[in-house]
Amino acid sequence: MIEDVPSPALAPGNVRIGIKACGVNYPDNLMIAGKYQVQPPLPFSPGFELAGEILETSDDVTHLAPGQRVAATSMSGAMAEEICVPAAITVPIPEQMDYATAAGFIITYGTSYHALKQRAQLQPGEKLLVLGAGGGVGLTAVELGSLMGAEVYAAASSAEKLALAGSRGATRLINYADDSLRDQVRELTDGRGVDVIYDPVGGELFDDCLRAVAWGGRILIIGFASGSIPKIPANLPLLKGSSIVGVFWGSFAEREAAANKQNMRQLLAWFEQGKLRPCISKTYPLEDAALALRALADRQAIGKLVIII
Repeated sequence: MIEDVPSPALAPGNVRIGIKACGVNYPDNLMIAGKYQVQPPLPFSPGFELAGEILETSDDVTHLAPGQRVAATSMSGAMAEEICVPAAITVPIPEQMDYATAAGFIITYGTSYHALKQRAQLQPGEKLLVLGAGGGVGLTAVELGSLMGAEVYAAASSAEKLALAGSRGATRLINYADDSLRDQVRELTDGRGVDVIYDPVGGELFDDCLRAVAWGGRILIIGFASGSIPKIPANLPLLKGSSIVGVFWGSFAEREAAANKQNMRQLLAWFEQGKLRPCISKTYPLEDAALALRALADRQAIGKLVIII
């Protein structure tokens, strides 16, 4: 439902942004269903990430100004015409980055780079397996893993998604709708397994991840797009000497702001150099936001979905 509401109040340290585009993310659906770790009071507008133009700044904000093109994140409220967010989490965007691209950039690339850099400490030459490799966040992990020098194994549920992952640097393609993920990884690695697994899917595939990881490997828990949170048999990490590593980018960005800003500077520099190619596969007008959320929930999305305000 779309309705007119008063403009949000501008608090100290905040900026008011006229929203041009809003990225669609899996946690949007979790929040709508009341299953996310943080729940805003009802009623609320969904939307975690946005891009637009600064309309106004509070008196104590000096490094940003009205008229600047920016991207930002918020726990909710981005599927709207205006939002007020802290200036500290507002990022100026390059001139060559359009609003739709900017609205799908911060969370997906931010999550994947934090996961691979800080949490997995991915090294050049290591084998990286990415599940959900054709989706919004998985595709960025494929792209960044390749850029960081890893040998990337992309796993997805369709040939179309795998073809897209291959265009972003994956050299090994695994369709887990056709055959066992574990068996395919074992065959491709001569039984050794992979060093790092990036898992935004969860569910039954996580059991395959536990068995497909190499000795001393790291399994990154990104999310549960399957809708099922797996139970972990603790004997398997013991036998593999492997690590199961949680990744929560939002908390990292808040708790380790300096490291997150450094990550974002690197990501934007790579974009300006043409080394990152975000994939916005479909855009929707605001009145069709429910269709975008449904497409994501049904795992129909390839690349990133964006709402145009």
